Amino acid sequence: MKHRFFYRRRVEFSETDAAGIMHFANFFRFMEAAEHAFYRELGFSVHPFSDDDRPGEAAEEKVGWPRVHASADYRKPLKFEEVVEIELLVEEIRNKTVHYYFRFWKHPDDSDKRCVAATGRFTAVCVSFDAETRRMKGVAIPDDVRDKIEACPPSLLDD
Repeated sequence: MKHRFFYRRRVEFSETDAAGIMHFANFFRFMEAAEHAFYRELGFSVHPFSDDDRPGEAAEEKVGWPRVHASADYRKPLKFEEVVEIELLVEEIRNKTVHYYFRFWKHPDDSDKRCVAATGRFTAVCVSFDAETRRMKGVAIPDDVRDKIEACPPSLLDD
């Protein structure tokens, strides 16, 4: 079972403002990219609604993960062409929700300079999608997902 995942990205020019600093909204995109990579590593998709994503799975068994909460706190700027390491921690798992905690590590390969540039949180709810009514409904997290993730030790959440 997994509770921690690391994902690296380089800050691209289109993700910065006129001063070359990553725009605040892009921290949310980076968190989402880390979450998607985490699920792919576990063999899942956050959006398995095409017929090719999970062969043999009935449509009613497929689930999605919309966000019901997202937040971020910023400490240090990330700049154009900087490599950032995004640490994803599974903070809590409930019946229908997963709570994630993220750290953005600036200078990830330099132990003397490595520091937290930002932190963030997502809460995702597990839903099924009714194709006829076009509505989502909160459902229990499937066992095949629950069997592969676990909440991290609380000590990992300390900054």
